[in-house]
Amino acid sequence: MYSKMLSLRFPKKTANKPVVYSLVKKFDLTFNIMKATIYPREEGFMVMELSGHKTNFQRGIRYLKSLGIQVDSIGQDIRRDDRKCFQCGACTAVCPTGALYVKRPQMEVLFDRDKCSACELCVSACPAKAMEIRFNKALLS
Repeated sequence: MYSKMLSLRFPKKTANKPVVYSLVKKFDLTFNIMKATIYPREEGFMVMELSGHKTNFQRGIRYLKSLGIQVDSIGQDIRRDDRKCFQCGACTAVCPTGALYVKRPQMEVLFDRDKCSACELCVSACPAKAMEIRFNKALLS
């Protein structure tokens, strides 16, 4: 199984099309949407993990690009500034992958980078601005 984290930028003309459905139906791919902002007749943005057989994955990427969707793979450089973090746990409530969690009984907020999907939800949830996420994007070939 081949899997990559992707960011997709949808042009206005594509925002109302069943693009993810087509990836599943036509190319036998599975997906996990981490973040999406898509409105009818407006540009859209989505962060997703896309998985499947490598040949199907590549065909799916070609399909997306043929629709005018900008497809980038995401490399993540995620850090927590421990000097800023005051262990409130707000980030743990929004983390979809469990990368940020509370260690009990110490009530310490821990961060597991290997589980992180770079969805950015922790950045906006952190009142101390301790979470710093940088996307290092490289275009897919």
